Amino acid sequence: MSFSALRCHFLSSFRQHFFQQRSVHLSAIQCVSLSRKARTVAVPTLKAIRETMKELIGAQRLYAEGDYDRSDLMGSLAKSQKELPPKTMRDSYSEGLIPLASDIKTSEKYLNVHKAVRFGRILEDLDTFAVYIAYKHCKDANSTGRSPLSIVTAAVDQITLHSPVVADQDVKLCGNVTWAGQTSMEVTMTLEQTQDNAVKKLLEAQFVVVARDPVNKGSAFINPLVPDTADEERLIKLGQANKMKRQQEAKRSLLLMAPNENERFIIHKLFLDTIDPQAVSFKIRVKPENSVWLSETSLKNLIICHPEERNMYNKIFGGFLMRQAYELGWANSFLFSQERCSLNQVDSIIFRKPVEIGALLFFSSQVVYTEGPFIQVRVHAENVNPITRVHETTNVFQFTFESTRKDLPRVIPQTYGEAMLYLDGKRNFMY
Repeated sequence: MSFSALRCHFLSSFRQHFFQQRSVHLSAIQCVSLSRKARTVAVPTLKAIRETMKELIGAQRLYAEGDYDRSDLMGSLAKSQKELPPKTMRDSYSEGLIPLASDIKTSEKYLNVHKAVRFGRILEDLDTFAVYIAYKHCKDANSTGRSPLSIVTAAVDQITLHSPVVADQDVKLCGNVTWAGQTSMEVTMTLEQTQDNAVKKLLEAQFVVVARDPVNKGSAFINPLVPDTADEERLIKLGQANKMKRQQEAKRSLLLMAPNENERFIIHKLFLDTIDPQAVSFKIRVKPENSVWLSETSLKNLIICHPEERNMYNKIFGGFLMRQAYELGWANSFLFSQERCSLNQVDSIIFRKPVEIGALLFFSSQVVYTEGPFIQVRVHAENVNPITRVHETTNVFQFTFESTRKDLPRVIPQTYGEAMLYLDGKRNFMY
């Protein structure tokens, strides 16, 4: 089949004017998918894909089998990227199925109390699927053995939702690598589902994954990505631009740089709004009408990381962390707005450190910004050492939820640290 059978899905503009500033960045989220008429191979389920990955990696089946050692594969790593053959987007194109309608056991796992689909489960599947696509890109066509690579998720650039997932129809994922550097890849995926007798695109997701050596101690080279068409060349250029943008945003972090002039004005205005003009004092703070102190919006949770939640490298599965963070963030938005909110956007999920089996993982969520019906929730995850009481950040998550209420309270910071959380939330919302 010629490559002309491939088509690109380009992202439409956002429904809400709040996200107009993000349209240029989001146009990079595109997915090359095969023509439906040309599909003759049955789509594997996510369960089957996980089993395929276990064989590809050589993962141990039981945690009790002892230490997981892949050091014998170190000699199979490429010494430079030039040793690896170039790949095209078609080489990594994949499809997967979540059998919500055709498998009762699977359906029960995905349902919540309201008989809607748990989006946290979808996050887990997206994480698995992104890594699977990356392995497919790097797979040696002449090799039938284990892969020497350890491919892990480094970040979720963004997930944009267009329509909710319904529980009575199977869901199909499709995706491929849309950019590749020397050791990292950008994987773009979409979710599709038949609704009202038509195939509907539910979301687009953009993950960044990195290749590591067999023992996950250092970087490993991956196959370069080459375009076959002008559209693919554009995708690769957009992927490179996304990488540069992520680097620039990291440099602008409020942990490294002071707020800009406009942000300083915003914080000072918020401070003045809380001063009682009759008191003539900076110490007496008054909460403005229809507002809440940012410190009052926190919701926390502690997870014991059991072997059941491990990935194929005997670390805690990143999708599990995303599900826990999402569900805590959603619960916080529910408490804040006093109604069930819908997820609008997932941004800036950063995986800073792997989480070990047996770790005590502390999740802390806060509503850090509101605008109109939108609620920006930040979830911070950290390892807690029960002996030393040292806290070490492992992940930071940003979620945008949407309420039906148009009169949501403003979130007001009281301290400088809370002001930085407020600005960080506002940046992610307006990004």
